[in-house]
Amino acid sequence: MKSIFLAVILSPAIAFSQGYPTKPVRIVLPFGPGGVADITTRTIAPRMSEVLGQQVIVENMPSAGGIRASETVARAEPDGYTLLLLTNGNAVSQALFKSLPYDPMQDFAMISTVSYFSMVFVTRADSPYKSMKDVLAAAKAKPGSLNIGTISPGGTQHLAGELFRSTAGIDAVVIPHKTTGEVVIGVRNGSLDIGVDFIAPLISGIQSGTLRALAVSGGKRFPGLADVPTVIEAGVAGYDVASWNALAAPAKTPRGAIDRVRAELIKALANPDVQKRFAELGVEGRSSTPEQLRDFFVSESARWTKVVETAKIPKQ
Repeated sequence: MKSIFLAVILSPAIAFSQGYPTKPVRIVLPFGPGGVADITTRTIAPRMSEVLGQQVIVENMPSAGGIRASETVARAEPDGYTLLLLTNGNAVSQALFKSLPYDPMQDFAMISTVSYFSMVFVTRADSPYKSMKDVLAAAKAKPGSLNIGTISPGGTQHLAGELFRSTAGIDAVVIPHKTTGEVVIGVRNGSLDIGVDFIAPLISGIQSGTLRALAVSGGKRFPGLADVPTVIEAGVAGYDVASWNALAAPAKTPRGAIDRVRAELIKALANPDVQKRFAELGVEGRSSTPEQLRDFFVSESARWTKVVETAKIPKQ
C-alpha cells in the first residue's frame, strides 16, 4: 500500500520531468553583454540546447545590483522556462539595498552552481613591489599610504579589495573606478599602487609584461598563471575570494524541471570545448546539488554582509 501511495505522489513529478521542456528555456542575466558571466553563459547555452532538445535563450537584463533580472525571474511562472543566472551580487544585495522587490532567500529554487572565477592583484611592470609580501610590508610600514584600484562600487571587485584590506589588517585606501581600463591606466601610470579585477581582462597585460601579477584571490592557483601565488600563500590567511555564478528558478518550480536542468548543465560543463573556453577565461566550471547551493548562498550572504558593514558602505 505504501509503495502505491508513493507512486501516486511521485508520478506527476516523473511525468513532468519526462515531458520537460516543450518550448525554449530562457536564462536571464543581470549583466550586459561581453563580460565573463555573459560569455560563460553563452558558452554553455548551446550545449544545454543540444541535450534539452529546446533552444536555451540568454537574455541580458543589466541593472544596479541585478535587481531587474532577479525580480523578473522571481515573478515568472514557476514552470522551468525562466531561469536566473544567480551571482554573488545576489548574495550581497540585501546588505547593499534598503529594500528589494523580492526575497533572495525565499523567492528562488536553487539548481546548481555553474562557474567560479578568481581575481588577480596586479601592479605596474616597474613597480618596487615584486611580490604581495612587499605590498603588505610597505602598507604596514606607512599606514594609509597604499591605494588599491577596483571597479564596480559595491560590486565583487570592490568588496574583494575591502576584504583584502581588512583580512590583511592593513590601513589602505580602496578606490573604486567605473571601468577596468581606468584601473589598468592608474596602475600603469603609478597613481594606483595595485589593482584587482577578474583574470580574463588582465591576463593579456600580464602575459605581455605591462602588468606584474602579484597574487590570485582564490584558494588555489590559476593554471594559466601557475607561477603566481594565491593571496593565502602570500601570507594573508583565510583570504579565499572567487566570484561565482549559478542557476536558479522561481520558487515552487517543480523538482522535475530543476533536476533536468541540473543534469544537462553537468553534461555541458563536461564538454571539452566548454572546458577549453572556460580555461581561457580563467573560469572553473563546477556543479553542485540544489541543497549545496542553498547552503553556499546563505554563507556567502553572511560573509559579504560583514564586509559591507565593516567597510561602512551606505545602503542604496
